[in-house]
Amino acid sequence: MKTTMLINPKYEGLRRWLETMPGKFCDEGREIYNLRNVIKVMDAPGGLVLNVKRYHKPHFPNSLIYSLGLRKAKGRRAFEYPERLLSAGIDTPEPVAYIEQRVAGLIDFSFFVSIQCSDCHTMYEVANKSTAECAALMEALGSFTARMHDARIMHLDYTPGNILWFIDADGTFHFSLVDINRMRFGHVSMSEGCRNMKKMWGSRELIAIMVRSYARSRGFDENACEKEIMQQRRSFWIHYKDKDKLPFKIDV
Repeated sequence: MKTTMLINPKYEGLRRWLETMPGKFCDEGREIYNLRNVIKVMDAPGGLVLNVKRYHKPHFPNSLIYSLGLRKAKGRRAFEYPERLLSAGIDTPEPVAYIEQRVAGLIDFSFFVSIQCSDCHTMYEVANKSTAECAALMEALGSFTARMHDARIMHLDYTPGNILWFIDADGTFHFSLVDINRMRFGHVSMSEGCRNMKKMWGSRELIAIMVRSYARSRGFDENACEKEIMQQRRSFWIHYKDKDKLPFKIDV
């Protein structure tokens, strides 16, 4: 087995600690996610708290596509994309390292390491909240999404769990994107932008607040945007096979 690593120069002092990540990942850290991929929060030297995501072994044909460099592996993209987002003013956790293991020349497990976002909420919390509780948050999210799309950036897995947020001392909402290995860079039309938000949780009223804020920020017709997202949202949730497992009732 061959192991290689790309490291953010800022964190070169962690190199020796990071080099042992594949061997210690299973036994150390606090697991916060475990489905196809596994995510752990780990304490690093110097008091740093890191988020470590281990990507599952890619199946054929992706194993060949990634290994031959025909397309960059997910963890590699997650390590490289933050630079583009941060330079455009779109926040995402700072990348620390990308670690890749290969067996017989083919990518095996790989790891993406970033700074853990502490004291952040996710948009899942909107699920059963009232309009009064979340109106300001959803309006701010609409404005943030518009700013991202105007910067020619679109998160292709724009779901509640991939949007972190917090409020600063001045009452301003701040957002940060995670799980950014699937991105598209280029012009985002009104229809594409509305479709991008169709997976958001919350009541129809809250979704309307979000999309109207989005439309105002981008200079689009608010009624047209609301009609577009409601159609896209209805189609998505009607066909979503696990909707009965959601902690709230979808009002489509």
